[in-house]
This record gives sequence, structure tokens and C-alpha cells, in this order.
Amino acid sequence: MNPTPLSESELDHLEELLEADVFAGEAMRLDEIQAMLCAIVSGPEPVAPAVWLPEALGKGLTSTDDPVVAETLELLMRLNNDIAAALLADDTVSPVLYPIDETCEAYDYAAWADSYVFGAGLGGDWYELAGKHSDDLSELLEPLFMLNGMLKEDVEKSGERWFAPTEEARLVADIQENLPVVVQTLYNFWRNKRVGGTVKHEEPKSGRNDPCPCGSGRKYKQCCGHPDKLN
Repeated sequence: MNPTPLSESELDHLEELLEADVFAGEAMRLDEIQAMLCAIVSGPEPVAPAVWLPEALGKGLTSTDDPVVAETLELLMRLNNDIAAALLADDTVSPVLYPIDETCEAYDYAAWADSYVFGAGLGGDWYELAGKHSDDLSELLEPLFMLNGMLKEDVEKSGERWFAPTEEARLVADIQENLPVVVQTLYNFWRNKRVGGTVKHEEPKSGRNDPCPCGSGRKYKQCCGHPDKLN
């Protein structure tokens, strides 16, 4: 257990510090930092603070003698520890989300997903490090690619058919609701790999571009292998 978890008031204060003049608008938002850290603490290779802190704070990080920077660094390290402790305990992390506009009717899941994917890239090539389980990893990451629009873009570029708007909205809403589980599952995937475990399948594995075994005529990745089946 993390001995000094951040309180709600400290999170609010960190949010304010990230907007301080010393960072000149280069610091990530709190939601983006949280997502990046979720990926970093989950991944196959350790990522040193010397790598992710400049990404989080930009050039303002060089002003280490500034009390605002020092306080921000202390809170960020504690946030990192909070996330690591929660995921290790299988206590899913609730994503910090900002509304897309003033109506507050929709939240910026795309920014969160983008930052997670960015954080994953700081820990080496996840697909290469996943080895023979790279297809499993691809499936686990697809909900995030669905949220940030990359999956739709790839499908449309390939000339394949995408979901109807109503079905797309349903799938996205389902992934949004299950985002904490998606993140925890990715953490558990790499934890299992680190301790020498194996990824088990109840049935023979279908390739991502193989015809779906359900007989729909669609590719597996666009049918039973789609992100909505992973939650």
C-alpha cells in the first residue's frame, strides 16, 4: 500500500500547478499524465522518471530550483506510486477525464487513450517485447485504439467496412464504461509475462485477418476479435 496517497485536494492542487507560468503551457494535463503513467507502470520495461518527467512537464522541468516545480515533481512521483500500487493490488484506476466542451455532456476519452498509447511507446516496442503473445496484446490494446479513432482510421484506409454510427456509438460507450478494466487487464498481461506466466485460450487462436470462425464472413478482427468482445 502506498503510505502517502494523494488526496482529492492534492490532486486539485497538482492540476493547478500544471498550469503554472513556469511550465509555459508545455505541461501535460492531469488526465494525460495519469494515462501516460498507467501505461508506464504497466509495461514490460521500467521507464525512469528522467524519461517521462520531461514529457509531462516540458522545458519548465529545467527550473528545478523553482518551488512550484519542486512541489509539482513531488506530487507527480506520488501520483506515479498511487497508480502503481492500485494496479498491483488489482484495484482498478478511475480515469481522470475532462469534458469536451462547456455542456459537460461528453468527456475526452480520446485524449486519455492517446496519452496511454504514448506512454506505452516510452517503454519500448510493446509488440516486439510481447513476443509470441503479440496478437493477444493487440487485442487488449484495441479498445484504446477505438477510443482515439486509430482503429477506425486504419479500417477505412484498408477499404474495409466500418460499423454503422449507432453500432459504433454503442461500442465506444461500452469501452468507455469498461476503461478501468481495460487498463487493469493490460497491466495484468505484462505482470503475467514478467513472472513467466502464459496467456491461456479456451479455443484455438484465430489470426486477426483470418475469416471469423463464427461464419459471419467478416475478418476475425472486425467480428468476434473486435474490442467490444474484449471487455
